[in-house]
Amino acid sequence: MKKSRYSDLRRDMILLTMVVSITPLIILGVTIYQQFARVLEDKTQSQLNQLVRTQRDAVEVFLRERAFILSTIVDTHRLEQVNAEEKLWEFFQSINRRSDGLVGIVDLGIIDSNGNHLAYAGPYNLQGLNYAQQHWFKQTMSKGRHISDVFMGFRQVPHFIIAVRGQTGNQSWILRATIDSDIFNSLVRSAQTGKRGDAFIVNKEGIYQTDPRTEGVILGKASLDLTRLAQGDTVFFKEEVAGKTRYHAGAWLKNNEWLLVVSKEEQETFSGLEAGRNYEILILVLGGLAILVVTVFTTEKLIRRLEEADMQASQLNAQLVQNDKLAALGKMAAGIAHEINNPLAVIGEKAGWMRDLLQEETFQHSEHLDQYVKSIDKIEEHVERARKITHNMLGFARRMEPRLDDVDVNAVVNQTVDLLANHARINNISIEKHFQDDIPVIASDQSRLQQVLLNLINNAVDAIGKDGQVTLRTRNTGAFVEIDIQDNGPGIPKEIQHRIFDPFFTTKPAGSGTGLGLSISFNIIQQLNGQIDLASEPDKGTTFTIRLPLVRPDKK
Repeated sequence: MKKSRYSDLRRDMILLTMVVSITPLIILGVTIYQQFARVLEDKTQSQLNQLVRTQRDAVEVFLRERAFILSTIVDTHRLEQVNAEEKLWEFFQSINRRSDGLVGIVDLGIIDSNGNHLAYAGPYNLQGLNYAQQHWFKQTMSKGRHISDVFMGFRQVPHFIIAVRGQTGNQSWILRATIDSDIFNSLVRSAQTGKRGDAFIVNKEGIYQTDPRTEGVILGKASLDLTRLAQGDTVFFKEEVAGKTRYHAGAWLKNNEWLLVVSKEEQETFSGLEAGRNYEILILVLGGLAILVVTVFTTEKLIRRLEEADMQASQLNAQLVQNDKLAALGKMAAGIAHEINNPLAVIGEKAGWMRDLLQEETFQHSEHLDQYVKSIDKIEEHVERARKITHNMLGFARRMEPRLDDVDVNAVVNQTVDLLANHARINNISIEKHFQDDIPVIASDQSRLQQVLLNLINNAVDAIGKDGQVTLRTRNTGAFVEIDIQDNGPGIPKEIQHRIFDPFFTTKPAGSGTGLGLSISFNIIQQLNGQIDLASEPDKGTTFTIRLPLVRPDKK
């Protein structure tokens, strides 16, 4: 009946949520379609900004790589090593050979601190020229490295250079390289989109540094108003050119000296309106599917929690019954312990009498004397073991009301280990004890403390399963007595550690635990004005730390 009720509730929740969710989605879809032109413009801005950032990074890498090549030569060679024409040609040919000519370096030149051209490797006749009055020469000598704007120069061809200053002793010199304008222009133009899209570079004065695709020429004046473009990551603006609207995205590079501009016509942007409509329909379909999935998931989760709440209520009722059984079992265990102690006393007494008889001369000459002595030793050993077990059972079950005793923490831990030693030994689990010797007797509740220890040690053994180790430690910190129960089991996942002390929460298989042991232990330690903490890592094990206040018995 409960399952049928939950199934009906699940169906009704899903249907109601879908109706309420899908109707606004359809209305929203119609509104989105009417405003799609604005969406396309925003999309164009986003695309152009992303494209200009990507292309900006590519240009920056292009310039840095070539500057790095020159810096490497300058840093690894002295002036006299590169001053020779043969050596400079060797560098030039090596650079172009390794890059198949795509590195874009047209020529190399060595210039001294006075601007004189000392050595040259390239296709032009530039030997003997003086560059002392050139802007790039002064910038390189003062800053150590310079990438110039595009200029005509001695060869009367638009180009730009990368120059790096070297130092040999007290003598400064410059290694200069001319960059191939065709390769650089091709790199910039690779950002062009569509049939009328454009990509170009202008300097801070608005002079074209590369050939634009539409209007203007290299070294010509661009129509862009750069005064309204702030220096930053990217800028986006619209411009009317010959009656047509163009979208521009710009990104500053070369220390904000060049502006890379990627542009696109508005007409090409809105040609995708039909495709955008199809995207809208797809979004509506996907949105409906997403709502359906989320609705089903949320409903299933809610129904599952309701079922779990019902189950927990049933478990609580069962646990109340179980608690009554455990209380009766505790009383019965105490009675059994008392009953066992009586025959144990008789057995112990008779074993002592038998040992006294063996001292008589009649038995001293018996050939089986050693076996008699060993047998009596075994009897007394197991009598003592049984007496210790019954004593611990009495100590554990004697009361449930809180009461302060004189508690020897090390002794209580030892007693608890004796109760579980056989269970651990059967599963090949060793229990290691590391006790601090000078722990004083404290005022606490021995039976309740033993109940907590029994629960935690038993949990550690269950967590390991087979073939492992439980380590117990005690220490005096001055204000507290601390007890560590550490196992090398599988550990507790981090996502459930905050729930480990919740009532009815258990990591054990169904039917193997009630989920109350740790909750009860937590409450007992709180009643004793102490703390219980958890530290666990998956695949490394778990450590529970009990921290009890160090209260002297005379203060209780």
